[in-house]
Amino acid sequence: MYKSILIPTDGSELSEMAVRQGIVFAKSVHAKVTALTVSPPFHTLALAPAMVADTADQYRRDCVARSEQTLAVARKAADGAGVAYDQVHIVSDHPYQAIIDVADRNGCDLIFMASHGRKGMSALLLGSETTKVLTHSKIPVLVYR
Repeated sequence: MYKSILIPTDGSELSEMAVRQGIVFAKSVHAKVTALTVSPPFHTLALAPAMVADTADQYRRDCVARSEQTLAVARKAADGAGVAYDQVHIVSDHPYQAIIDVADRNGCDLIFMASHGRKGMSALLLGSETTKVLTHSKIPVLVYR
């Protein structure tokens, strides 16, 4: 069946539930897991308030710290389930493309992801990353809701 599963996470509650369920699924099919989180690059003109107050170096350090915190959920779940685990942190303006690219590079044969992450205005303006992955990926996508 599946041998290598990519599980992207943005750290949201639904995403964390999807991570845990993805790892349970991976264990049931004896697959390894790669957890991924994507951070937006630093821009001098930005929607995120944190970028306005930060320097580029401080923003990078904050992104690394947030990614470690976000990926710790997957690492803990994989360790507890005895599932082979790897993690990736990518900086990209296009999370959906980063998800697809990492899945391709790592030889993943399934992407297991939450149905949505963004809320409010950013979801309306930017759209759902899950929808974009579903639209553009040649790798099967299992959506957790």
